[in-house]
Amino acid sequence: MEQRILRTECSDKTGLIAGIAQLCFKYNYNIHHQDQFVSSEDNTFFMRSVLDGDFDKADDFMQEIKAFLPADAKASLKENKKANIAVLVTKESHCLGDILMKSYSGALDANVVMVAGNYNKLEDLANKFNVPFHLVSHEGISRDEQEQRMMEVIDSYDVDYIVLAKYMRILSPKMVAHYPLGKLINIHHSFLPAFIGARPYEQAFNRGVKIIGATAHFVTNNLDEGPIITQDVISVNHRYSAENMAKAGRDVERLVLLKALNKVFDHKVFIHGNKTIVF
Repeated sequence: MEQRILRTECSDKTGLIAGIAQLCFKYNYNIHHQDQFVSSEDNTFFMRSVLDGDFDKADDFMQEIKAFLPADAKASLKENKKANIAVLVTKESHCLGDILMKSYSGALDANVVMVAGNYNKLEDLANKFNVPFHLVSHEGISRDEQEQRMMEVIDSYDVDYIVLAKYMRILSPKMVAHYPLGKLINIHHSFLPAFIGARPYEQAFNRGVKIIGATAHFVTNNLDEGPIITQDVISVNHRYSAENMAKAGRDVERLVLLKALNKVFDHKVFIHGNKTIVF
């Protein structure tokens, strides 16, 4: 018996859940777990259903599902398998190290197929987990050329998602557009929308903040303003320097990124405009 995940997004109407359940019964699929939500803003229905069964006739099932749903519907049947991810880095090791360790231990449902960075500082860390590392330096070449080389490296692998694990380069609109929305995931060392851009801990220190946080979000052309997946904060006080805040913030970044990745890899995140629905 297999397990797959049915994702449904469409205009809400009476009988959606009942109709989908009837089709699942027709194909002898057991609904193992189900979450649903209706956005009050635009009456959009979202549902994630975990199905158990024999999926030899999955194509027929999906044809009937799409015929039943409203014309604007987006429906997909996802295999419940590990995601293949590429990780982009610069010099900071905490997020990459956490991803590698959690992938190795099974706490992250993903295969890290490669790591690429604009410096080689983290090559030894990737090698400890037998993960290929690619240096795609930005030095001595244009931004366009560096990004083109980076995309060629990424595209040489079969990856489901690209994780910017403290990759301290602003992606150009060309590179963002090269990948579908939802494939690029970033961890930002701030509780967005506060302190966007560089040196957020210094910004926070100068404002005398009482909490610091981290935000995992999908990447768009608007810097640090893509749909937010997860966020968290910790308390700080006047005794914290900007450096102390940065050290404390690294733990929040690791935890927030791991939670976001697990949600995305488990197909629990729907992008809805510049927001997300997270089950």
